[in-house]
Amino acid sequence: MNFLKNLFGGGGSGGDGRSLVLYVQPKMCKEIVQVRVDLMNGPSLTDDGQGYYMRKLASATRCPFQAEIELFFDKNKKLTDKQITNGTFVTAEDYHAQEAERA
Repeated sequence: MNFLKNLFGGGGSGGDGRSLVLYVQPKMCKEIVQVRVDLMNGPSLTDDGQGYYMRKLASATRCPFQAEIELFFDKNKKLTDKQITNGTFVTAEDYHAQEAERA
């Protein structure tokens, strides 16, 4: 069963080395969004060839605002910096608390 979880990214932990999970709250929204980044296919090589870059938009289902996420990686696709516009990064605990409250 763990094989299938690893294959399809189950669990949302992002610890498989193929993905990264971020938690974002767009500006003026109460909803927290889980954003999954596929490290094998998402980031693009930078112009200088020294690392990778990725831009991603996060939208909440009940809010009209989008947060823009910029991610910077080294040559081994390890996250070196992250920036957000029109939102804030929050913790996994915040996200899970929100999901528990909904249920």
